[in-house]
Amino acid sequence: MDMPAEVQPPGPAPARGKRPPRGEPVIDRTLSLLNCFSDGRRELSLGELSALSGIPLSSTLRLAQGLLKWGALERLPSGEFVVGVRLWEVASLAPRGHGVREIALPFLEDLYEVSRHHVLLAVLDGREAILIERLSSRRAPAVAYRLGGRLPLRSTAVGRVLLAAQPAPSREETLALPLDQDFRVEDLGSIESLRLELKDVARLGYSVVRRTQPSHTISLAAPVFGANRAVAAAVSILAPDGAFTPEVALPALRATARSISRALGYHPPGIDGIRSQPDREGR
Repeated sequence: MDMPAEVQPPGPAPARGKRPPRGEPVIDRTLSLLNCFSDGRRELSLGELSALSGIPLSSTLRLAQGLLKWGALERLPSGEFVVGVRLWEVASLAPRGHGVREIALPFLEDLYEVSRHHVLLAVLDGREAILIERLSSRRAPAVAYRLGGRLPLRSTAVGRVLLAAQPAPSREETLALPLDQDFRVEDLGSIESLRLELKDVARLGYSVVRRTQPSHTISLAAPVFGANRAVAAAVSILAPDGAFTPEVALPALRATARSISRALGYHPPGIDGIRSQPDREGR
């Protein structure tokens, strides 16, 4: 028999902190629109933004208008949307990007004058690296990554330097990611061989990667340390394969990495290898 209403046991308290039933928060949907843009999709129509983000057309229009007003998006005469320079203005305030770049730039310029090849500076961002500076001569070979673009950790020299410095659990999570076309590197045979190479990178303090796409290149990278003695960035020389041997280019590269590290407040313990952060078991 049903109990009278006045003596019914109270129901469960409403859940707190849950996403509202009407859908994603506005900030999530706004960021989803910005995330639609990529190297291959720099100009997008309203319909494309809606389709790529999964947001209804009317909501996409409303969000895009807000981004236009703020300056995060701009609109071409054709009606397509592009990323606005206001985002670059805000991104330039990131200390791990612009701050490191500003300190490193004089030393990178010196390395460029010595090498006359591509000189790269990258920082870690999640499971990828971001290229925060690139100095290039007109005769330098084609490279796959633009300034501000993302680089895979497993198949680039700067990426391997950053990956080798990661705590063991984070490093293994990155190694376990599905393979992709960026993984087609001449000196990579398997994940196990890469795991062994990362140990050498951590011990020796540099990485060498040869690529065949978009051109035959060799890349040599070394770590840049911050004041906390953790790897803050990676600096690299990239040139046509055969333009130099690692033994010849390494002294200049290491001198640059050390100079940047000192400028960032790093006090070296007297070794060149990368000190990986230990996991919880101290390995």
